[in-house]
Amino acid sequence: MLKLKHLLVAAVLALSTPVLAQEPVNLDQLLQQLQEGKFAQSQANQEREARFRAQAEQQQQILRDAIAQRDQLEALSAELEGQFEANERDLAALEEALTQRMGSLKELFGVLQQVAGDTASTLQNSYVSVEYPGRSDALSDLAQKMGSSSKLASIEEIESVWFALQQEMTESGKVSEFETTVTLASGEKVTKPVVRVGTFNMVADGKYLELIPGTDAVAELVRQPSGRYLSTVEALEQGDDNPVRFGLDPTGGSILGLLVQAPGTMERIEQGSTVGYIILALGAIGLLIALERFVTLTLMGGKVKRQLKQNEAKQDNPLGRVMAVQDKYPQVDTETLELKLSEAILREVPKITRNLTFIKIISVVAPLLGLLGTVTGMINTFQAITLFGTGDPKLMAGGISQALVTTVLGLVVAIPMTLLFATLNTRSRNIVHVLQEQASGIIAERSERSH
Repeated sequence: MLKLKHLLVAAVLALSTPVLAQEPVNLDQLLQQLQEGKFAQSQANQEREARFRAQAEQQQQILRDAIAQRDQLEALSAELEGQFEANERDLAALEEALTQRMGSLKELFGVLQQVAGDTASTLQNSYVSVEYPGRSDALSDLAQKMGSSSKLASIEEIESVWFALQQEMTESGKVSEFETTVTLASGEKVTKPVVRVGTFNMVADGKYLELIPGTDAVAELVRQPSGRYLSTVEALEQGDDNPVRFGLDPTGGSILGLLVQAPGTMERIEQGSTVGYIILALGAIGLLIALERFVTLTLMGGKVKRQLKQNEAKQDNPLGRVMAVQDKYPQVDTETLELKLSEAILREVPKITRNLTFIKIISVVAPLLGLLGTVTGMINTFQAITLFGTGDPKLMAGGISQALVTTVLGLVVAIPMTLLFATLNTRSRNIVHVLQEQASGIIAERSERSH
């Protein structure tokens, strides 16, 4: 019970005001301190209420001032709205008067604005602007000023449009040389002399340049056209007043951009992938064999022709070795000699027709390998279409183009191999025919002597 009383006293002390100076000893002192604290709290509340009543009049004055300011601003707003409407009516009347006074000049200035805008756009993409930078800025400002307001162009501004058009037409027929900053293919910027061919092309150091869109700067083409075009660039840079041949792009770079995107010979071969390399390897082997056979048969045919003019048989040519059979068997009968000669001819035929069959096989296999590469490439193309859809025609065209490269390579190898085989086979058959003809003559001669 005593412990509970102490807890109650501690709770009352915790909730009492800070006015209590010391901890009470008994319940009477606790009650007295609570009464004193309640009195102090009530006195503080009365003081706050007095201060609030004293400030109430001040707050009412602030409210009245705010209301008066609001009414004043509303009156000013109404006055400004009326003035704005009056100004709009005056402006409409002035614009109508301006329109009536301008008459046909309004149409003239409209055309001037359109021409200035179109000319500024043309000059931004012109090679002439590299030599004369900043030409399009004034025209762009003029077109923007005439379009955003009713300001009329001055005589000087009209003459600037005419001058820009006249300058563009004049410079389009000139070949000019000047120095400017060129961005190389490596990204380095170098100041060097360049040659401008009208409004069509610009070259430097034997290479074509391109205009960076939206600027007056030029850069080297990362991919240059083929050598026959670059040779004309060198002739232009090194030439004097005499006419020179030059690859001109009348579209100002569009055709040149498409031309450099076309793959070269080595890139086409790389598109053929493994099958293409196999076809080319077979073609190279066939060409070497055909070259060896051509030289061999040419030398062999010359020796055979010389042997035809001689009676003495020589061992350095097929005909001489066949004719030597007659001297080797002088006493045999006709039938035996015929068999010996046939044996000698058959012994010479493999040497004459050696490797010709391999050339024929290459001429047949090469197109089949090309067809294999085409089918493989088409399979890859259709797999790409399955994954990415048909939204991009370039994807389909590029895949089909790569697939057909192997067919082209196969035909490129097969056609020469077929022609070479036909030529070499004809030469070998001619030599064999000479051997058979001479063998028949020897047999006829022996038969006549025996009879």
